[in-house]
Amino acid sequence: MPVLTRLIPSPVVVDIRPGALNDLAAVLADQRLSTSGRIAVVISAGSGAVLRERLEAQLPGADWYSVADGTLDSAVLLADAMRAGHYDAVVGLGGGKIIDAAKYAAARVGLPVVAVATNLAHDGICSPVSILDNDAGRGSYGVPSPIGIVIDLDVIRSAPRRFVASGIGDAVSNISACADWELSQRITGEPVDGLAVAMARSAGEVLLRHPGTLADDTLLCALAEALVLSGIAMNIAGSTRPSSGACHEISHALDLLHPERSAQHGEQVGLGAAFATFLRGDREGAGLIARSLARHGLPVTAKEIGFSEEEFTEAVHYAPQTRPGRFTILEHLDLSPSAIRDAYTDYVQAVNS
Repeated sequence: MPVLTRLIPSPVVVDIRPGALNDLAAVLADQRLSTSGRIAVVISAGSGAVLRERLEAQLPGADWYSVADGTLDSAVLLADAMRAGHYDAVVGLGGGKIIDAAKYAAARVGLPVVAVATNLAHDGICSPVSILDNDAGRGSYGVPSPIGIVIDLDVIRSAPRRFVASGIGDAVSNISACADWELSQRITGEPVDGLAVAMARSAGEVLLRHPGTLADDTLLCALAEALVLSGIAMNIAGSTRPSSGACHEISHALDLLHPERSAQHGEQVGLGAAFATFLRGDREGAGLIARSLARHGLPVTAKEIGFSEEEFTEAVHYAPQTRPGRFTILEHLDLSPSAIRDAYTDYVQAVNS
């Protein structure tokens, strides 16, 4: 009987530990990443200068590119600037916006990308998607996932606390996203990839039940690993399905309807996950998610991120339009604005009781 297997796209190097950034040159010397040492390093226009000063001597064959923001225009300009460089690989060194811009630019010029994260705000570290602002608001662009991941826990520890906490919201939202996928399987017959679900949900469950705080390396390591696993789960599925359900639809709606007021991505999807879980009738699960978010200082109500009940209701009602063809609890219930408002009122009472 033949043995059937499948190839799973995943990084060839994952280095998560204190001091990892000090060994970046050794990681990039791996023949699977670079054969000549010719590297394009992408950094932010602000804090990236500090990183460049620290690492430039380690990387004598590198050219450094500063990116102003996380827009599609900036990513396209970056790709155009790198075309003549004859590089082996691109290194995205910074937060989510820088890594997303680097992933998109690398895809345009046909180069592998190494993600060197300086915070853990969301699962873009390893995902096959770049989230970039465009003229219509914000778009998701399919790209190859990073070939290498480097996460220095010493650097993460010094990142703004809110950015790191945001990553917990993004990881925990996997639990709701997987439940939405399984709901779609039952109602519409949509195929579910069990391996992708197992990886994505396990990543969320680890953070949901971890006893540590953001001051603990054990939690930071668990969060970094969870975000990497989420990205690999998306690669397995061939889409964002295992990590993006009603939770992300609600977040996208808030971004589109209130682009100047949107909170951190992980803050919004964490809240969306708790509310979507409540809508599925799983009050115990919704309470568990809400308590986990609150323990790390993440919002569990719309008011905590500056939105009124009416604005949140409007966003939830609009949310299915952000992902046409994706079936979640929002599409299944198809609630009217008044029904959403009533459900949200019940949710707030439940999580505050």
